[in-house]
Amino acid sequence: MTSPPYQRYYPSLSTPYTYRWKVRRTSSQKWTRIKLLSWFFSLPLVSGRSHISNMMIVNHTIFHPAVFVLLGIPGLERYHKWLSIPLCFMYTTAVLGNSVLILVIVTERSLHEPMYMFLSMLASTDILLSTTTVPKALAIFWFCARDITFDACVTQVFFVHLMFVGESAILLAMAFDRFVAICDPLRYSVILTLPVVGRMALAIVVRSFCIMFPVIFLVRRLPFCRTNVIPHSYCEHIGVARLACADITVNIWYGFSVPMVIVITDVVLIAVSYTLILRAIFRMPSQDARHKALSTCGSHFFVILIFYFPCFFSVLTHRFGHNIPRHAHILFANLYVVIPPMLNPIIYGVKTKEIREAVNHLFIRIKK
Repeated sequence: MTSPPYQRYYPSLSTPYTYRWKVRRTSSQKWTRIKLLSWFFSLPLVSGRSHISNMMIVNHTIFHPAVFVLLGIPGLERYHKWLSIPLCFMYTTAVLGNSVLILVIVTERSLHEPMYMFLSMLASTDILLSTTTVPKALAIFWFCARDITFDACVTQVFFVHLMFVGESAILLAMAFDRFVAICDPLRYSVILTLPVVGRMALAIVVRSFCIMFPVIFLVRRLPFCRTNVIPHSYCEHIGVARLACADITVNIWYGFSVPMVIVITDVVLIAVSYTLILRAIFRMPSQDARHKALSTCGSHFFVILIFYFPCFFSVLTHRFGHNIPRHAHILFANLYVVIPPMLNPIIYGVKTKEIREAVNHLFIRIKK
């Protein structure tokens, strides 16, 4: 049976023609109840909110939907099963590749160096980033499991953005590691000791957490009285905020400006580091030393490109690509959270000799 319109917007009402709330009396400080007559519900609704003129609302009730409904990729519903095949393959490759990378770095004592410690942090972040989003997308594609609870949706919003900001900070730390190793190699072991690496890792976690923690409160403070349908395969901050029947200016400014300022700052610092690295490389007298330095930095530079280029491309297309269909944006967002995590261990495994040898030793020990 279809609910009346007033119950969709004010589900706490128990009778069709009255709405009750509490008002404080200034004299006795007691609570009284005020009944509004049926004409209250005949007022027009604008942008999903009831605008009551010449009336002061003393207590505004905020409620959250029990569940949100994720549509997957709107417009490509009939291709969901086919899209799930490459998505599942890339996700499996990302999880297995990064897990092997972490296992190799932890078990091989020769890889207990700052460069590989940062690489293991990057691999852990990649696993968390893809695992936060892809399993739910596959559940939508395979089983039409579109429902997600409000708390689970907020948790997904938090971790998606947390992993993104955290990975940017890890790439900056890796750029600093290469800068010290190439521009000041004699002091490398003095500057980047294991305690220093541990403090840098803690600083990355704390910075990412402090930047993204306010997003939880920015989402939870919003009143939702419109649809609970999200045209996406996972929850993201602005997409959820747009369902609210309140002003979301703060959400837009904080959710877009703060992470982008942080990421752009990281990009600028990485660019400065690599400018100094390249200048130092081309001043090396030995061609073999230049080749080795370029090979070491080349894999890291390629990882930086596949992380930041899709990021800025997505932001620019959302801002200026109004002619691009929505399903293209959502498809790109799904690929963005799984392709870099899939490629990172492959790039480092192919380009880094020490990791290739460590992986071979690991498989030899497993066979024995």
